[in-house]
Amino acid sequence: MPVRLRDHLRARQPVPGPALRRPDRRHGSGDLPGGAVNDFESSVAEAIARLGSVNTATLGLRIGAGSPRDTVLSAVPSPSHTEVARRVLDTKASAGVSDAEAGAYIRGVAAGWTLRDTSFEVESVWSGPSSHEVPIRATARVLVELVGEARHELVLMTYSAKPYAPLTEALAAAVERGVSVMAVVETLQGAGSALAGSEPAVAFASIDGVEVWHWPPTGRGRHGAKMHAKLAVADRRVLLVSSANLTQSGVEKNIEAGVLVRGGTAPLRAAEHIAELRAEGVLERLR
Repeated sequence: MPVRLRDHLRARQPVPGPALRRPDRRHGSGDLPGGAVNDFESSVAEAIARLGSVNTATLGLRIGAGSPRDTVLSAVPSPSHTEVARRVLDTKASAGVSDAEAGAYIRGVAAGWTLRDTSFEVESVWSGPSSHEVPIRATARVLVELVGEARHELVLMTYSAKPYAPLTEALAAAVERGVSVMAVVETLQGAGSALAGSEPAVAFASIDGVEVWHWPPTGRGRHGAKMHAKLAVADRRVLLVSSANLTQSGVEKNIEAGVLVRGGTAPLRAAEHIAELRAEGVLERLR
């Protein structure tokens, strides 16, 4: 976890000049306002979750160098960067943190997460019958836990999807706590005769705030190409890749296999790839 900025500001040696302080109406000086500093810390944590440590370090370098606002906002060609950088700059200004102080803090947090990114855990995940001799992680439980862990960003991809109450409830709760939720699905048109019944997107129709995207058949280039990926990524830190579709049969009944990855670069790269597919127009929003 990153060191709290307020503690850092109080503990650091003032070289040169006095420690960073803001005017106080009664005494002429006072500590940084706690709420504003908390907001700045939260915005940096969001930057790490959504941009990754490398891009966050770039953001810190630009801010620390005193670059113009437009330069900071365009420092990284990522769909999420402008939004995240704007919030960092706004909360930095509200907290009265200098460019140098903010840049050093952001780079320090990014460096800590870079070290953390070198360690990761991988577990196997299964749907269907369990065995008494070998303990396994159940897909349904892992999926709901992953959604429950998300605090900033959640990305889902599935070929087929049907309403599944535990997942629907977990996604609704994620939206309620402010998580950006994106689901990429196949369509009946894209699947041809391989899918029947309701559109997979209908599985998310009851959840206000979930953005549903697809791979338009007109942009696939090759006849018969399918949107066949099945995965979930939470905050670019946790990745579930599975053969299971987001249906009750997929996550509970069928024998399906997958892996859960915590840490490392795999979750970040998966989320970045999907973001670039969206930015380049390969994926389009379903209305």
